[in-house]
Amino acid sequence: MDVPVIQQAKIKAQVLVPPVKALQAELGEARANELVRNALGDLYRQFGAQFRQARQEPDVGKFMGSAFRTYARDGALDYDVVEQSEDAFAIDVKGCGYAEFYKALGEPELGFLLVCTADFPTAEGFGGDIELTRTQTIMQGASHCDFRYRRVGKVE
Repeated sequence: MDVPVIQQAKIKAQVLVPPVKALQAELGEARANELVRNALGDLYRQFGAQFRQARQEPDVGKFMGSAFRTYARDGALDYDVVEQSEDAFAIDVKGCGYAEFYKALGEPELGFLLVCTADFPTAEGFGGDIELTRTQTIMQGASHCDFRYRRVGKVE
């Protein structure tokens, strides 16, 4: 079954938002969010590793371009490529269906927790040679998300 990532995120929201809100009420927002980030982080690192292994693409620009086409499928993301090379991939996301969905739910903070924080462990899963820098997100009210991927060393 080939379900677009945006649809997967919407399904996950139906399952995860209620228990996360219950955890926040019981444990406090900071502790609950830390538990959720840690639990989901392992899952996203595995996803990143599987995606990298399946692609077998040493060119960072081509590899990350492929990844973002997957995330952007069905109009989920509107982005401009700022840089694409063998050692770098940089984009500015200027439209985000994930953020629109969570804002419509009235839960942009949970959208950041459940969607945006996945970007860093997923990048870790891509391998020790790819590093992500991102300073802002639409989900948190910025005009765009600034994804910057760079090769930092050898594949581990």
